Amino acid sequence: MSRKLGQHFLVNKNKIQKIVEALELKKGDVVVEIGPGHGELTTEIRNNKLENRIIAIEKDKILANGLREKFKDNNNIEIIEGDALKILTDLTYNSKLTTNNYKLTGNIPYYITGSLLRILSELENKPLLIVLTIQKEVAQRICAKPPQMNLLAAITQFWTEPKIIEYISKNDFRPIPKVDSAIIRLTTYNPERKQASYGAGQQFTTEEAEKYYKFVKVLFKQPRKTIINNLRDANILMHTNYTNKKIQLKKEEIIGKFQMFGINPQDRPQNLSLEQIKHLSTLF
Repeated sequence: MSRKLGQHFLVNKNKIQKIVEALELKKGDVVVEIGPGHGELTTEIRNNKLENRIIAIEKDKILANGLREKFKDNNNIEIIEGDALKILTDLTYNSKLTTNNYKLTGNIPYYITGSLLRILSELENKPLLIVLTIQKEVAQRICAKPPQMNLLAAITQFWTEPKIIEYISKNDFRPIPKVDSAIIRLTTYNPERKQASYGAGQQFTTEEAEKYYKFVKVLFKQPRKTIINNLRDANILMHTNYTNKKIQLKKEEIIGKFQMFGINPQDRPQNLSLEQIKHLSTLF
């Protein structure tokens, strides 16, 4: 094990089984596993007898070699040595994942959580389900609602429906980390799927999604400031006139735009719902 990779192996078999259950696997599903370590989760997925193909990405060379030896007689398990953050995008375009019904899981190092979520959010071919073991406090932030809305929640809930499945004590890992963890399931929103179109039936183009992400970063830049002050500081409360020049919106215009969706411009971002944030991102 390489400590510099931040690896803490989940050894509680009941919790490992909870992860497998949260994946809601069906016969023939393809599973991408990030950071399989010694293969505890890989083994549980294999043992469900649903003939799931598993593509396991392990960064540690010694662990990857150990996994190849452990699963050498399993034709449905492929071990890829590499950094998931660097190869995941290419992998989803690869012929190995031509289906959009693949699922992704992993007990991931805490320090890569943000980067991994960003990469997953940008995938054109997103997993149908994502089940991760991450730091407890981060999972709670992802699932937050008003009045605890935050940047991570606003970004992640834009493309997934998150749910905390179960908490895991730090004592269920070896070596023992400093904090507790949580199993979180992210059901992704892909426009081609009937159940999702970025929430509440609203579909966003790639350009609109990029605009949304830029908007929320400004909105939550200083969470204790009012909505209107955050947007004013970033010069977002402007529009283009007939000469193609950016000019400041009048106070009445600003209030009118906010009132369209029942938003008080003097409120703080943490009190906004996801739908209100999405509406606001389209107005300026």
